[in-house]
Amino acid sequence: MAGYRRQLYRDDAVVLRVQKLGESDRIITLLTRRHGRLRAVARGVRRTTSKFGARLEPFGHVDLQLAGDPKGEQGSSLHSVSQVEGIDLYGKRFLGDYPRYTAASAIAETAERLTPVEREPSLRLFQLTLGALRALADGGHATTLVLDAYLLRGMTLAGWAPALTACAVCGTPGRHRAFSVPAGGAVCPDCRPPGATHPAPATIDLMSALTVGDWRVADATENGVRRECSGLVAAHLQWHLERALRSLPLVDRGGMPSAPGAQRPTGDAGPAAPAGAALPPDRASQDVIREMTE
Repeated sequence: MAGYRRQLYRDDAVVLRVQKLGESDRIITLLTRRHGRLRAVARGVRRTTSKFGARLEPFGHVDLQLAGDPKGEQGSSLHSVSQVEGIDLYGKRFLGDYPRYTAASAIAETAERLTPVEREPSLRLFQLTLGALRALADGGHATTLVLDAYLLRGMTLAGWAPALTACAVCGTPGRHRAFSVPAGGAVCPDCRPPGATHPAPATIDLMSALTVGDWRVADATENGVRRECSGLVAAHLQWHLERALRSLPLVDRGGMPSAPGAQRPTGDAGPAAPAGAALPPDRASQDVIREMTE
């Protein structure tokens, strides 16, 4: 629009992803507190003389001044970053830790997938994402538990929470033994479809504990229960997204087998590893870094 002058506004945000643009710029994907997910151009941040390039790395919590229409009704859809202050750059605290770095990558990618519309405020998802990254950085809980808790709560915000205390089909209350991803969670014997799995009761209890934030129960679980929980969570999430997460197969879950129903759809880019399988750290970390920075 002729004569349009870009507005300046501030917001704090989590950096989800960065992409190269030209010789020295980057496109930064942000999940902001008040303006939802948006993309902004950070000019000159790849130069060694950049004053704030190091603050715009994935997983950081930053305070920004942006140029552009906050509502996206005028001007370019890409805003410009004019100022950045680091609040807490969580990525620096686990950059050399492969399990935590890949889990953070899966959290960032999930946050982006759960916000398909740009500039649509999602305060609860912002707070959930920020809290998950903070928990990974603090290291107070097992990495896989933090990731699965984030995925379960993110699905709850999106309306995809798996049924755990009642049959997903008929609503009969109780703890049912069968679990079907296409059906939406636990199913009773009368509604159990072919191919339903039969997880251990402790696995369903763990999923319930992670959903409500009962860390006393979650931290006391055994590794086998955690691996089975991770498989069901990954399968349920990717079924509803209708597309596999590129970063999820790289997460180190201790040799977890392929999740039922979570195979990568045909034609999706990225390494064709089963959900939850661990690749050698050198190859896997290169793949994750490439996805997050290019």
